Amino acid sequence: MPGEVPTSPEQPTDEMGNQLKSPDPRTDAPPDYNSHFVTGPPGAPVRLPAGYPGGLPVGYYNPRQPSAFPFCQPTSSAYPVQYQPGNYPVPNQSAPMIWMPGPTPTPDCPPGLEYLTQLDNIHVLQHFEPLEMITRFETNNKYDIKNNLDQMVYIVTEDTDDFTRNAYRTLRPFVLRVTDSMGREIMTMKRPFRCTCCCLCCPSTRQELEVQCPPGITIGFVMDHWNLCRAVYSIQNEKKENVLSIRGPCSTYGCGSDSVFEVRAIDGVSNVGSVIRKWNGLMSAMGQADHFDIHFPVDLDVKMKAMIFGACFLIDFMYFERSPQHSSR
Repeated sequence: MPGEVPTSPEQPTDEMGNQLKSPDPRTDAPPDYNSHFVTGPPGAPVRLPAGYPGGLPVGYYNPRQPSAFPFCQPTSSAYPVQYQPGNYPVPNQSAPMIWMPGPTPTPDCPPGLEYLTQLDNIHVLQHFEPLEMITRFETNNKYDIKNNLDQMVYIVTEDTDDFTRNAYRTLRPFVLRVTDSMGREIMTMKRPFRCTCCCLCCPSTRQELEVQCPPGITIGFVMDHWNLCRAVYSIQNEKKENVLSIRGPCSTYGCGSDSVFEVRAIDGVSNVGSVIRKWNGLMSAMGQADHFDIHFPVDLDVKMKAMIFGACFLIDFMYFERSPQHSSR
């Protein structure tokens, strides 16, 4: 209006003055404001419940543990990296091996065979070796021995030199070493070389397996006997006295079915147990990863259990082990 003298703009009130500060000397800096929120008193520390390792729930990968999340390693930043829940593959990480609990040692049992005193059934699982199929180079066989709960009982490893394996193939002499959960060798199985180029009914050509437990102390033998129609074995004690017998099927090349080897008493009538080669489809046809089920009474003498266990490997090498260049029998 006319007659009024212009005055300076009104100064901001105290409340507005607390919000707006002096501008930053940098021209590109945003204005700075004070927060309206008032920090309260600190609360009592809360203890994380079980199942929340590292402060994150189960199923979340913790940035503080880089090895748990291999693909997105956290970088040095002021802001934490958050991961979505889910299952992520971890390379070079094998499943944990669960072993059967060790039983109490007994005075009349050879050391290491205490596991067999509690079992009436074990599974023999041969490792698959793709190198043999690709290179035609015979490698040492390896087997996992498990119980019905899928717990490891023993590991069986072949100990044969490269020349013997690839020169004699399935007829090769071998040494099998049985180790327990502590890596101790508790049993040794030895197969000597037998020439099969002469008469098949000659005793010197028949296959044989010696079982030692502990290594160096023989507990028995598995002897192969000539038969026109089927596989026949005898299980002998350390004095080479017949104790049990094994009779196989008329044809061990049953396609699509299991091959059952019956374990009988010395009279040949009473059934004691069995060694069953399971049919696993293509893997069984190639003979590269055999699976055997061994059954025996739980109260059977533990040395005879070990002998039936050893007979399984002689049967495997004679009838089901396949060479890249030759068939076994």
